[in-house]
Amino acid sequence: MSPDQFPAPLDAESPKLGCWLKVPSTVTAEAASLLGFDYISIDMQHGLVDRHDLVPMLQAIHPHSPWPIVRVPANDPSAIGWCLDGGATGVIVPLVSSAAEAEAAVRLCRYPPAGHRSTGPTRASLVYGSDYVATADSFIQCIPMIETTGALESLDEILSVPGVDVVYVGPSDLSMNLGLGPGNHDGEPSFDDALARIVKACGRHGVMPGIHANATLAPKRLDQGFKMVSIAEDLNGMRETLADALDSVRRR
Repeated sequence: MSPDQFPAPLDAESPKLGCWLKVPSTVTAEAASLLGFDYISIDMQHGLVDRHDLVPMLQAIHPHSPWPIVRVPANDPSAIGWCLDGGATGVIVPLVSSAAEAEAAVRLCRYPPAGHRSTGPTRASLVYGSDYVATADSFIQCIPMIETTGALESLDEILSVPGVDVVYVGPSDLSMNLGLGPGNHDGEPSFDDALARIVKACGRHGVMPGIHANATLAPKRLDQGFKMVSIAEDLNGMRETLADALDSVRRR
């Protein structure tokens, strides 16, 4: 594969809208990837996807979407390396609370001498070519999650880590760590201030700010300055559609 065929890293030149997959289904993954989302994210932390499910889902996504991303369950070499070897083009790493943790995550996404990623890209080399090891560091992205008070306190340090050019806000965990309970808490000063601080800090460091949202919240998040926004989710989307259909017929 020539260099111009590798997926371009996600960038902030235009907003990137994504779909979040929790259900371990190749059909769902394929259907979502055919709709034109800028990225598809498979959730291995809070979703129901495990190692048996991931590669078939990546195979379903890859022909139709250049950016299959995986939220890994932890900042762990086995999890991160395995997802990248399976063909993911980026990993979202949860609960990164310090520059040291961000550096560790980046190193797990990079081959030596830049990092500590073990060499064995079993499926990735099939998809991206025999020169994958030599070129992967140019397009694989490590995306730390900003969702703890520690991350807020260390924001500038995390955003200064080489290799961190995108971060992703987990609003529910951020709300929990702020003492507000789960979910989004727009209108709460501490929550609003945290989001504003993150976007402003990303601007200072040239880092793309991402966040988990939905179609209703997405316009607000884009207006707030977020450039990578997950706007749809498979399980919740299915439940809402089914519930609306049932309610509309029962109300006849």
